[in-house]
Amino acid sequence: MSKYIYELTLKVRDYECDLQGIVNNANYQHYLEHTRHEFLSSIGVSFAELHAQGVDPVVARINMAFKVSLTSGDEFVSKLYIKKEGIRYTFYQDIFRKSDNKLSVKATVDTVCVVGGRLTTSELFDKAFAPYITE
Repeated sequence: MSKYIYELTLKVRDYECDLQGIVNNANYQHYLEHTRHEFLSSIGVSFAELHAQGVDPVVARINMAFKVSLTSGDEFVSKLYIKKEGIRYTFYQDIFRKSDNKLSVKATVDTVCVVGGRLTTSELFDKAFAPYITE
């Protein structure tokens, strides 16, 4: 059984590549963030509505290990699962090249919530993520 709770298929666009013909490292953060936002949307959580309610999930730390480079036109699958420790939600995110299922990037993204301008736990996220939290 897979540990992943969500996956999103995307395709590398030409302008995301550097002079070496591979995806520029900074673009992987975009892929990871887009996957997290799409996951939230898939469980009925709107990032914009959260902000309007004074709830702002923010990235506290990112750790990325680059394994196999993606190139222009590559399709890839971005997968994630979540763990919670204290007030921190950690998203474990892996990106696989679709053509051969090779791991391209392995990342952990620590996020925290700022509610009403204060760093705190979020009851909304605790409830929304409860079915998805991996122990």
